[in-house]
Amino acid sequence: MTGFVEAVVRGRMSQVRSALAGLDEPARRALGDELVADVRRRRDAWWWQGEAATLAVAAVGTLSTPTKVAALLGRRSVWLNGVDAAPVVDVARERGVTWLADVAYKLADRLPRDRMVAGWRFVAGLLTAEKAPPPTGDDFVRGWAAAQGWPDPRGTRPPTVDRLRADPFLDALLPRLFEVDGVGTELARGDGTGTEAVPRALVALAAEGRLDRAVLLNGVLGRLLRGDRPGALRPFLVLHDLLAPTPDEVAVRSSAYLRLLADGPGPVARAAQRTLRQAGDVAEPEALWEAARTVLARPEKALVRAQVSWLDRLARQHPDRAPEIGAVLAVAAGHPDAGLRERALALAQRHGHRPVAVASVAEARDDLPPPLPAAAAPPPIQDVDELVEEVAASLGRRWPALTAERVMDGLVRLGTADRERLAAALLPVVRRERVGAYDHPWSVFNRSVQMHGLLLAVCGEAEAATRRDQWSTLLAESRPRAPLPFRGGPPVPATRRPAPVQLACTRLAEIGQRLDGRDDPGLLSAPTSVTGAIEPVALYERLAALGDRPVWRWDLAQALLRLPAGVDGPLAERAAALRTPAGDELARWLRGDAVPAPAQQVVTVGRRARSAGYDWGYDQLPEGRTLVALTPPDGVEDRLGLLTLTPTPIGRWTDGWGDVWPAVLPGHRGVVAAHLLPEVAGAAQEDTLGHAAALPVLAECTGAGGPALDLALAYGLCARHEADRVAALDAVLILAAAGDLDAPATGGHLGALAAGGQVTLTRAVTPLRDAVAAGAPLSVWRLLASALPPLLGAPTPPRGTPDLLALAADTATATGVRIEVPGLADVVARGGGSRLVAEARRLTTALAA
Repeated sequence: MTGFVEAVVRGRMSQVRSALAGLDEPARRALGDELVADVRRRRDAWWWQGEAATLAVAAVGTLSTPTKVAALLGRRSVWLNGVDAAPVVDVARERGVTWLADVAYKLADRLPRDRMVAGWRFVAGLLTAEKAPPPTGDDFVRGWAAAQGWPDPRGTRPPTVDRLRADPFLDALLPRLFEVDGVGTELARGDGTGTEAVPRALVALAAEGRLDRAVLLNGVLGRLLRGDRPGALRPFLVLHDLLAPTPDEVAVRSSAYLRLLADGPGPVARAAQRTLRQAGDVAEPEALWEAARTVLARPEKALVRAQVSWLDRLARQHPDRAPEIGAVLAVAAGHPDAGLRERALALAQRHGHRPVAVASVAEARDDLPPPLPAAAAPPPIQDVDELVEEVAASLGRRWPALTAERVMDGLVRLGTADRERLAAALLPVVRRERVGAYDHPWSVFNRSVQMHGLLLAVCGEAEAATRRDQWSTLLAESRPRAPLPFRGGPPVPATRRPAPVQLACTRLAEIGQRLDGRDDPGLLSAPTSVTGAIEPVALYERLAALGDRPVWRWDLAQALLRLPAGVDGPLAERAAALRTPAGDELARWLRGDAVPAPAQQVVTVGRRARSAGYDWGYDQLPEGRTLVALTPPDGVEDRLGLLTLTPTPIGRWTDGWGDVWPAVLPGHRGVVAAHLLPEVAGAAQEDTLGHAAALPVLAECTGAGGPALDLALAYGLCARHEADRVAALDAVLILAAAGDLDAPATGGHLGALAAGGQVTLTRAVTPLRDAVAAGAPLSVWRLLASALPPLLGAPTPPRGTPDLLALAADTATATGVRIEVPGLADVVARGGGSRLVAEARRLTTALAA
């Protein structure tokens, strides 16, 4: 290593600048080539603020093109956060460089989103020095917004309004401020004077004439119409309120306000409602009535209450339109809140409208479309370019189960048939998103690490050797667990990891060894359905095409586990006629020697043991969780551990492979649900995101569900995040359409969980209402009829119980089906004017009718 490169590595800025002074171009470029080669060799080195600043000076002082500089500074290991651009500009001036702006533009395109925000000041410093216009890409705009809203605890910067007034990027980037998703999160940080600093500065500049007020107002409305996360919309709502639109400004934008009133998130809809109401008669009456009908059906009580009051005032101000307004008010007759419902109906009648009963949704049955078979899996990847594109889209992210299957199959096919071409195409992609070679024990059971290991092996990278050693160890440990058949054979110790994880990682290790073969026809276990299932005929045809070639043990095991349950004698005879060990294995499976059904037992677990010393996380854990234990039938040796499950205490390590499990046993819903249950429960109890996403896929699978599936649905309906609740709703509808939903059992678990304080009941109200709207009123009514008794019998019924009573009354009326609800009469007998008693009385009346 020369003294120059060593000075760069050590972050010795003055020494680097002295070394550059007086050098001619050939000498600079020679140093640049040496610098680039050294940085590439240091794959695991990280360049922090001081070292990164010195590296930037050295790059501009030695490299010949802006592309080379941007490639060096845009590496994932180079952190430009806090790097001052001034020394780089000085070195460029000394050298006579004229392409600093090009470096900035290339960095703006190259840096990932999180790194762009961190390195924005450096990029902006280069542009400012060159008096160049800013790029308008999303990430650069986010960085600009973060720079305006970043806290200034020392109070050393000028006020926000002064900085914005002098900002050379303001005019170019202001319109984009309203177009880039998530940028409001950066604005909401504040600058030490409060989260309203940037909105107040923009309003002040509009008052000065520096900014166009109409541009701000139009931009805000456009942002609110496009929507965003609540935290990202908050600064724009503040800006809107500070602008305080006049009646004339509201009138020309009334259609936008009406759209926000009807469809916007709660805070946005309230702001639109308040603005329209204060502006007076600025909207067309028919358009206002249409928006009001939508508002009156929304669950937000404050919003609906304000809409009812507004309509009442309009009816009194315009007597000639009172009956029409009364008809709009009558829409609230179906609102779940009894007080709002009664007030709206009373006002509707006062203004000349006679309320009508809610029409029946269905005639004593669900009105769901017939279930469709699960979609077919995408065809195998047959082309190198397609495989590289699939890898590039998934690398560095969580691999979807079906994508991972297609990529594994493609690697086996193309990696053994056209290895050199595949390696050349994959190598740049793999190097761009490096996971690295880990020798930690946990890395053997990390799907992303193992998938990356397969790619390294294909590319012939040195790190693949570490992974090959891990694969060999794992396969040696797994050899005694020859998984099939389930009956017979010596016992084996329990697996170190959950069974689906052990199986998936063993398959990955086996595939890693297959890559050294030639012209491999691909995986026997490649799914034919998006659920992960394999059609028996397809597996037979694959074995027939294989002929006398040996099969891979774990590939065949997974293929058999993906077959649907059931006996197929004729196909079994054809499989036996192949006269191969694999054909005989398939024949036994098709004759009934398949996965036996384990016993399910509902158990309740508590928290893990408190750690020694300060254990903040322990106190955040829920106190109890209802799970399912699995026990294999007598005489069954569960070599893989798929049929054996002992629930662990809350807070113990979970593998996070939930989305893989349905594809492991797609014909055994209950077994998969038991393995999934801790993660789905975490979505309801620990506010994790995405852990109920596998429920719709599980619902499309086959096989009995049992208590595990019922509990998973109950927890999923009460998940913290809407995406998980929607996934649970989809699963409920899929099962109901197929006739596989045990609504009373699911409802019983939902009521017991809520009564025991394990879940937040109010979260289940919206997905259950949506299920009714989708055509499943009978399933929802049967579910509610079983959920209500434990809720009504609790010492203090949980919040949300009145909402479920209201929904129960609606579904009981709509279906005309009478189901006794134990405990309902006791609540009615209490008397009083509480909503709980009022809704219980309403359900009693519906059942009597």
